[in-house]
Formats: sequence, C-alpha cells, structure tokens
Amino acid sequence: MIVHCAAYHDGHRIEAPEDPAGALAAARAAGPGGFVWIGLFEPTAEELGRVGKEFTLHPLAVEDAVSAHQRPKMEAYQGSLFVALKTLGYHSGGHVVTVGEVMVFLGSDFVMTVRHGEDSPLSGLRATLEQDSGQLRYGPSSVLHQVCDTIVDGYMDVASALQSDLDELEADIFSPGRVGRDTAGRIYGYKRQVMSVRRAVGPLVEPMLALERDTRFVRPEAAPYLRDVADHVARVNDQVEGMDRLLSDILNANLAQVSVQQNNDMRKISAWAALAAVPTMIAGIYGMNFEHMPELHQVWGYPAVLVLMLVVCLVLHRVFKRHDWL
Repeated sequence: MIVHCAAYHDGHRIEAPEDPAGALAAARAAGPGGFVWIGLFEPTAEELGRVGKEFTLHPLAVEDAVSAHQRPKMEAYQGSLFVALKTLGYHSGGHVVTVGEVMVFLGSDFVMTVRHGEDSPLSGLRATLEQDSGQLRYGPSSVLHQVCDTIVDGYMDVASALQSDLDELEADIFSPGRVGRDTAGRIYGYKRQVMSVRRAVGPLVEPMLALERDTRFVRPEAAPYLRDVADHVARVNDQVEGMDRLLSDILNANLAQVSVQQNNDMRKISAWAALAAVPTMIAGIYGMNFEHMPELHQVWGYPAVLVLMLVVCLVLHRVFKRHDWL
C-alpha cells in the first residue's frame, strides 16, 4: 500500500494531491527540479502495477519489487534506475539478525521506495529530509543517497553489535575449563547470523560503486555523498569477512580443544586401567589353584603378594603422575 506521497520543488514540499499521478503533475508544473517521492509498504502486484504504469517503470523491475527476496543490485532501464537493498536489524537478546528489503526506483522527476519487512530504518527519514532543504534541492538523487546512507548505517550498527558479542563468545570459549557440548552449536549459530549480514553487504559493494559513477540518474552534486556510502559498505564488508574468518578460527580451535581433552581423558582411563591390570594379573596367576605354586605354603606368601601389588601400583601411579597421565 502507499504510505506516503508528496511533491517537492527547490528543496521544499509543495501542495499536491496525495495520489501518485496528481503529485507528479504538481511537481512537473512547479518547474525544473520538481519531483515526487512515493513510499510503499509491501504493495500487491496490482497496486505496484498501477503505479508502475503511471511512471513507466520496467515490468521486470516491478516484478522484482513485488516478489522481494532479491539480491542487492542496481539495474538501469530506459527512463529509470532500480536499486535493491537489504535492511538489517539485530536482536542481541536472542543473537538473531533480521532481514528486510528496500527497493528504490529513481527517475528524473520521481523517486519511489518499496519496503518489505518490519525492520525498516526509513521511518522518520522523510521528516528529517524535509527539515533540510539543502539536501532535497538535489532532487531524487538526495533521497537515494539518504536511503542508502541510512540502511548502511544500520549495517554498521549490526556489525558493531555482532563484533561485541563475538568478543564475548571468544573470551567465554577460551576461558579455563570451558570445553562444553554446546560450544560448536553456539559458533555455528553466530556463523549463520554473520552469513545473513554477508549476503546483504557483500553484493552491495559493486552496485554502490557503479551508482556513484552513474551520471544518467545521479546528479554530480550527489556523487561524493554516494562515494562516501560506498566506502562505508566496503568497510562493513571487510569487517564482516573478518568476523567470519574469526568464527572459523574459533571453531577450529574449539575442535582442537575437544580433541586434546579427549586425548587427556583417554590417557587417564588408560593409566587407571594399567593400575588395575597389575593386581588383577597377579591375583589371576595365584588364583589358578595349581598344587605347586611359589610360596604357596609359606606364611609370608600371601602378605608378600599384597605388598608386591601395592608397590607396583604405587610405582606406576608415580610414573603416570610425572608424565601428566593422572
């Protein structure tokens, strides 16, 4: 559905009908530099199709905007530019990254934003821009820059929150005695969240660079601002890739910890088994009930065998202890 529709000229909002066709006519009648800004939230194919006909949008772009679940990209059509971006939110309580989508249609005298998902950072953006006539004076390019900048700022916030949680995870995992069964599951859970961020940020690097160089739809005054956004995207992408590598290293280190712990446990089990094997062997020999056994009829024979068992066990225990097997 259409949630906002307004016309602007020379950086200021002007009186115009609330329907897209009427607002576009008012913007064009106001003179050069006039444009209309339309905001839609999860429109149906019929709703977006009607608006698309009014602004001669390409059918493929309209189809992408309706179906959503698009990879971040930029596509230029005759008379309009289509930019697809993903929005991110992070709920630190559950360590979950939520993903939404924003599609932007850009023309010489219009800009249209199509939002999907509840985690949208664009609420309040229109009011902020309307208070800054200097930005709106650049026309649709300024709206495109502010939309991209707001979304990328959200990326930076999510990346910072994830980095903070990963630092806590790393400290917890490598704390003494913290080799648990749930560790690998926690690491994989974080890797899934980082992968969600990578899918949003990684594919956006090239489109943002291309957007800054596009002179057909982007005014030269807005190019430096878009270049700054492209730089932020590249920085977040590097940070996210670093987090992914860190998680892989933590996982490998944890697996090594588990392997070392298992080896230690096996050594202890083997040592105790060896300690138990010595008296078992001696008792087994003297329990065979043969008539002719050494010291079988001596008074000191039974105590001597017990002492022998004790001495051998003590010697083995000391040897194992010295080599950290016990």
